[in-house]
Amino acid sequence: MQEAFVVALERWPSDGVPDNPGAWITRVARNRAIDRLRREKTLRMKKEVLEGLEALAPTSEELESEAEPEMPDDRLRLIFTCCHPALRPQARVALTLRTLGGLTTAEIASAFLTSEATMAQRLVRAKAKIRDAGIPYEVPSAEQLPERLTSVLATLYLIFNEGYFTSSSEGLIRTELADEAIRLARVLVETLPGDPETRALLALMLLQNSRREARLDEAGEMVLLEDQDRSLWDRAQVEEGLRLVDSLTGVVGPYSIQARIAAEHARAGRAEETDWRRIGLLYGQLRRIQPSPVIELNRAIAVAMDRGPGVGLELIDAIEGLDRYAPYHVSRADLLGRLGRAEDAVEAYRRGLELSTNPVQRAFLERRIEELGKNVE
Repeated sequence: MQEAFVVALERWPSDGVPDNPGAWITRVARNRAIDRLRREKTLRMKKEVLEGLEALAPTSEELESEAEPEMPDDRLRLIFTCCHPALRPQARVALTLRTLGGLTTAEIASAFLTSEATMAQRLVRAKAKIRDAGIPYEVPSAEQLPERLTSVLATLYLIFNEGYFTSSSEGLIRTELADEAIRLARVLVETLPGDPETRALLALMLLQNSRREARLDEAGEMVLLEDQDRSLWDRAQVEEGLRLVDSLTGVVGPYSIQARIAAEHARAGRAEETDWRRIGLLYGQLRRIQPSPVIELNRAIAVAMDRGPGVGLELIDAIEGLDRYAPYHVSRADLLGRLGRAEDAVEAYRRGLELSTNPVQRAFLERRIEELGKNVE
C-alpha cells in the first residue's frame, strides 16, 4: 500500500486525480503485491540455476588470460549456454524459457500454440538428449555465438511477450518479465552492436512496452490499442525505439519488419491516422520470410482496417490451424460485429472466451458478449 501511495504522489500531480482514488490505490497496491509474490517464487525456482552459474565462474587463471569477458551479463551467458545447437530450435528455446525465463510449462505451451502435455514431453526429451549426448554445460566461445543468436533472440522475445500479455497471471502484464527481457536485449545490443536484428528486437520491445500505462483503465480493465490514450505512452521509449528503427535501413529480417510495424503505430498521433495499408504490406513481407498462421491473422486484421471488415473476414476465414488460438476467434468476432452480424459475433466471442486463460481478457470478452447480446435479443 505504501508503494501505491508513492506511485500516486509521482503520477497524480501530472496525470490528475482519478475519478475513484480509493479503487486506483487498491488496484496498484494489489498489482505490486502480486509482483512481489511472483518475484519470491521466481527466486526459489532460480536456486538451481544460480548454483550452475557459480560453477561457470572463471578461475583466477582464466580471468588473467582474458582482457575482457565476451558476455558481460551472467544471465545472458546462461541463455547462450542453454541454446545449444545440438537441440532442435524449438526445444532449445522452450528449455531456456523453462530453466531461465521463469515461465511455466503451460505458459511456454501457450507461446508455441500447443498443449501443455505436448510441451512437457518436448522438455523431457530435450533434457534426456542433453544427458544422453553428454552435451557440456559451458559458455560458448565468441565463434559459437552467431549459431545460437537466433534462438537467444527468440527466447528474449517470448519472455517479453509473456510479460506484455501474460497467459496465466491474474493481471494483464508481468512487468518483471518485460523489464528483464528489455534489459537483456540492451546488454545484447551493447555486446553485438553490429547485429541489426538484435537492435530491431530491442526497438520492437521498447515500442510495444511504451504502451504499458495505457493498456488498462483506472478500473484495471483492458483497453484496446485503437481506444488507448496515447498521451500515456512512454515518450522516452517511443523515441528510443524509433531511433533504433531508423538505423535499420535496408535490413530485412523478422524483428526488423515487426519493429517497423510497431513504429507505424507509434508515429500515428491518433488511431485513425495509422497507416494500415503500409502495415498490411509489412505483414505480407513478414509472411514471405517467416510463414505462420498468426502472421496471416495479423495481416488480415491490417487489411480489414484498411479495406473494410468484409475483406478482412474473408482472409481470416481462409486461415487454417488457429482454431485453439483465442485471438483468432476474438478478431473474427470484432469484424463480425462491425458488419452488424451480432449473433455470429457473440458466438465467436464465446469461443475466444473458452480459450482465453487471462482473467483481464476474459472480463473484457464477457463485457463484449453482454453488449452484443442486447442487440441479439
